[in-house]
Amino acid sequence: MDDALTIHNRADFGLWAIEAAKQIDGEQRFDLAKAARDGTAGELRDAGNALGQAITNALLGVYDGLLDSAEDE
Repeated sequence: MDDALTIHNRADFGLWAIEAAKQIDGEQRFDLAKAARDGTAGELRDAGNALGQAITNALLGVYDGLLDSAEDE
């Protein structure tokens, strides 16, 4: 999700969130499923933490973009 996106309203943000979730799920799904099936508790925790970190990074990226836009105005 490196492409620039302009969010004008709540609906735009909702669409972005859906697309971001799809991308994050696609990137993290295998590791989490494998850890749940075959891994230790530590591996499952690490995979879950990686998923949480990916979500956090995506949300902070949008927040930073909103701050940058506010400073430009």
